[in-house]
Amino acid sequence: MIKLLKIEWMKIKSYNAFIVISSFFALGIFASNYLAYYFKKNVIDPADPTGLISSGSPFGFPNVWQTVSYYSGLMLLLPGLLLLILVTNEFTYRTHRQNIIDGISRTQFTQVKLLMAGITALICTVLVFVAVLLFGFFVNTGSFSFSGIVNVWYFFLKALTYNCIAILIGVLVRRTGFAIAVFFIYTFLENGISLLLLVWAINIKKNHNIDLGNMGNYLPMNAADGLLYSPFATFTNMARKFLPSDYTWLVLALAFIYLALFYFWTQRRMLKSDL
Repeated sequence: MIKLLKIEWMKIKSYNAFIVISSFFALGIFASNYLAYYFKKNVIDPADPTGLISSGSPFGFPNVWQTVSYYSGLMLLLPGLLLLILVTNEFTYRTHRQNIIDGISRTQFTQVKLLMAGITALICTVLVFVAVLLFGFFVNTGSFSFSGIVNVWYFFLKALTYNCIAILIGVLVRRTGFAIAVFFIYTFLENGISLLLLVWAINIKKNHNIDLGNMGNYLPMNAADGLLYSPFATFTNMARKFLPSDYTWLVLALAFIYLALFYFWTQRRMLKSDL
């Protein structure tokens, strides 16, 4: 597998799309969090001197783990898009066929792509960890704390989910332009359905006193999204009695189930489809 990973690296290290998208993602992590910090400092704080909307410092320890993970998660479509392009290029230029002719099995071909999804998610998580330290120590000085570091783990799970969905769509669709369109349409469509399910859950709780949780978080992408909450938790808690409960254990279980589904579906597609 190490040999296959080296081959993958040789394919992408000089690829312009890899360089550009990776650079935008790395810059986006720090830029998105700085914009959130600037907005908090210059807009929210002057308008909220009592701390009604947000108590404490979102960019100080231990809250910074949640804040940076949450805002960095907004950038995760970029590595997913990159992996989607890399996978569909294999079919566009028939390199997948040549690799299999040269002795790489279909299972190995799929596994190395999914391993790339995991490595990419891990690299993204390391960048988030660095951003946490940067904002925690230099932007908002304070005593270091590991409390809340679980949010970085949730970020990794979210990144892995997005990457696996992108690879699955790439394997299913195969054509780069069409696959990109499907990826973004699915993302926005699922977010729309998630919002409708949340409204439905609120109405069920209000009218029937049945708490089914935020059903919008039970969808594939939103299962990982639902683990990361807005850092302005105090404001959210004001409306907590009207909102359905957050069943974190259920959402986390669904996230793992979806990852397993993406893995086996991708494998099956490659094993059963024509070269």
